[in-house]
Amino acid sequence: MEWLSENKIPVGQAASDLFEWLQDNGQWFFDGLDVALDRLIESILWLMQSPHPLITIAIFVAITWLLQKSWQTCLFVFAGFLFILNQGYWEETTESLTLVLSACVVCMAIGVPIGIAAAHRPRLYAAMRPVLDLMQTLPTFVYLIPAIVFFGIGMVPGLIATVIFVVPAPIRLTHLGISSTPRPLLEAAQAFGATPRQTLWKVELPYAMPQIMTGLNQTIMLSLSMVVIAALVGADGLGVPVVRALNQVNTALGFESGIIIVVVAIMLDRVLRVRRT
Repeated sequence: MEWLSENKIPVGQAASDLFEWLQDNGQWFFDGLDVALDRLIESILWLMQSPHPLITIAIFVAITWLLQKSWQTCLFVFAGFLFILNQGYWEETTESLTLVLSACVVCMAIGVPIGIAAAHRPRLYAAMRPVLDLMQTLPTFVYLIPAIVFFGIGMVPGLIATVIFVVPAPIRLTHLGISSTPRPLLEAAQAFGATPRQTLWKVELPYAMPQIMTGLNQTIMLSLSMVVIAALVGADGLGVPVVRALNQVNTALGFESGIIIVVVAIMLDRVLRVRRT
């Protein structure tokens, strides 16, 4: 069997050559993308950190009320943020929320249109499925290597790695929602003379909205699960104290930062949970 290992397919070398070619010929694109994403991150971070923490908390509670109409959920969100303030992790939490919100903006802007296109073109979705499977199953640490090569150290490579890992979720769920629109609804819209654009906006998207909102929820949860990995490439946030605790074998610091991540995840899940009517 030695001949088989001695004549292996050069998968790694091919990937390395591809990244070198992209770096040599597409650096202008990556530089522009780096500037755009950095400005997006800085804008969201400014909105999160400029007001007094209690004002930011009040805004989140108001958003929770608008989405859920539940005083219990609002009370839970308020208590969760007070706990974060009590533990002294407000700055790290806002940095992680900035990464999560930035990833949501990028993933939903990419995932929803692609999911709609895939729902209308079955062959396109069939061709995309292996790529989506690869994006979700390839170890996330592998994404960090080209992200560092193209974007250096900081929040942007963490955001890029997060987007690559997360974007299949809104694509799949948008495709599911659009493609599951009942045929009688589509036929009724066509019978009344609706154009394809009108059918999409007035029939398919409203019917698929619960699935799209579930995709948004999954995008946020998966993005939050990447905060620790993103910290390895210099991204700020709650992943930094987790990595520091691991390096120092600091149990107290690890549990503090870990519990804060859990609290943030539960709050975001409660705020964005799709209510069944």
